[in-house]
Amino acid sequence: MKQDLTAPVITIDGPSGAGKGSITQLVAKKLGYDLLDSGALYRLTALAAIKVGVALDDEDKVAELAASLDVAFVPGEYGEPVNVLLNGEDVTNEIRTESCGTHASKVAPLVKVRAALLQRQRDFQQLPGLVADGRDMGTIVFPNAPVKVYMTASAEERAERRYRQLKEKGEDVKIATLLSEIQERDARDTGRKTAPLKPADDAVMLDTTGLSIDEVLNKVLDLIK
Repeated sequence: MKQDLTAPVITIDGPSGAGKGSITQLVAKKLGYDLLDSGALYRLTALAAIKVGVALDDEDKVAELAASLDVAFVPGEYGEPVNVLLNGEDVTNEIRTESCGTHASKVAPLVKVRAALLQRQRDFQQLPGLVADGRDMGTIVFPNAPVKVYMTASAEERAERRYRQLKEKGEDVKIATLLSEIQERDARDTGRKTAPLKPADDAVMLDTTGLSIDEVLNKVLDLIK
């Protein structure tokens, strides 16, 4: 399905751990809009290639797969991750594995794959509307979106949130390690040459430090209104 430029788009960008994923799902459910989890697309492309036996370094064939990726994002229940469907199959857990992340890192640098996925992301713009979650949704993918939100939070708060998530899963982690990882990732994301992490000039900055998820949701809905 080709991009429908008449469909409204809400972009929600920001660093890892700012709460983008949860808010994107809640806003999409509230408005009845479609959802785009852009961060999952490289993992999905790699997974699609593996499933049909395409070598991850075959740039042309991987780009062809990326351009026609049959994927849908379905908002989960409150506090749950977005459900990801590839060719109608639920691959939510499959794309979150360490191995899938490694495969994704092999296809992400391929120029033709990046170009194909840029258009594939734009094709998610359909009626009644779209809520797009990522790092360059407002700057690169949907520069004309009428509502752009840039969500952030202190590195310390994001580390604390991640710590609680991992502890609930029974993992043994240290806040100091998580904080260091978050700070290093922020430096990489903001310093890279291609599509660096930064707010769009016309984005509304929203610092979620110390705010509950309901408080953040209400602030975003007020912006949309």
